[in-house]
Amino acid sequence: GSGGFRKRKHDNFPQGQKKEEKENVNPSSPLMTSFKSFQLELDTRHDKYERLVKLSRDITIESKRTIFLLHRFTSAPNGEEILNESEVKLDAVRRKIKQVAQELIGEDMYQFHRAISPGLQEYVEAASFQYFIKTRSLISVEEINKQLVFTAEDREETTNTTSSSQDKQPNTWSLKVTPVDYLLGVADLTGELMRLCISSVGNGDIDTPFELSQFLRQIYDGFTFIGNTGPYEVSKKLYTLKQSLAKVENACYTLKVRGSEIPKHMLADVFSSKTELIDQEEGLS
Repeated sequence: GSGGFRKRKHDNFPQGQKKEEKENVNPSSPLMTSFKSFQLELDTRHDKYERLVKLSRDITIESKRTIFLLHRFTSAPNGEEILNESEVKLDAVRRKIKQVAQELIGEDMYQFHRAISPGLQEYVEAASFQYFIKTRSLISVEEINKQLVFTAEDREETTNTTSSSQDKQPNTWSLKVTPVDYLLGVADLTGELMRLCISSVGNGDIDTPFELSQFLRQIYDGFTFIGNTGPYEVSKKLYTLKQSLAKVENACYTLKVRGSEIPKHMLADVFSSKTELIDQEEGLS
């Protein structure tokens, strides 16, 4: 009747019959052997996925530290020391990416892409930020992928792989950054360039904001060509990119119109207050 409990199918069978069926299962049958092999394969794949998630987290942390270090470039007395130190940190990040490449030998990268994508995006952001400080231009995805070609220098670095898999490893291998990861990393770069603009003005550098304004405008134009035809994550970043561009253009406007009126040590405070107003207006709209 209504409101009563439905019997489950296995409740229709006596308890003794279920035990008897369990005892009659032959563990060495072809069916059980197949399921055991499936279980082993799935467990191995799951363990590899978890190792890649941990490596991606380490790559993200070290890349963020590199970005924080590069922000000291404008205020440091010797910028070359900052760049050299950042190169050492990026080399350490690439060693982590090398472990990711070793884990993916013989595997389809796109099956594990969700695990490694956040780390790769953060690495693209850090590498492109350093490249911009050096050359005032944008690094290409081909240049980034050239840096991610590795050689088997020693066996001690392959700590997360078994000895049997080490014997099958090739002399050289690589990990390619996908176009989507590259675009997402470049979109995040615009936020760091906006912070670089504000800190440059605070240190009395008047030329950098105008260079950054032109550079960000070119990036924004490139992203608008993609528009909604690209991946969903890329179109989501377009709003943040536009916000960063507006803040840099506002800084350039203040420098051009009121730069002679405001002392250099107060310009950064003026910009920070104006960016807060922009954020509030964006939130209200």
